[in-house]
Amino acid sequence: MHCYVYASLRKPDTYVWLARREGFDVLPEPLVLLLGELRFVLEVELTPQRKLPHEDTEKVLASLGGQGWHLQAPPNETLSVCNQPNLNREIDPDASLVRA
Repeated sequence: MHCYVYASLRKPDTYVWLARREGFDVLPEPLVLLLGELRFVLEVELTPQRKLPHEDTEKVLASLGGQGWHLQAPPNETLSVCNQPNLNREIDPDASLVRA
């Protein structure tokens, strides 16, 4: 499968793989807002036999075939952390602000 890789200028070491060049219309809006501007970095023919240094080739191919895009985040990091509760915060019931 021919694919195109774009780097997020806002999130270091974060890449979006697309099945179509500049096919940004398939990306969910929250992801687009989170990643910010994307810069083209690579055009590649991806096959199941090709080994990728930081990503599972089969997973990338499955994502590209199913939804037209794949998100590659840095190792040991997810971009969904903003959707998770921060259990380290202290909530004061008498105040309207949350203290970190």
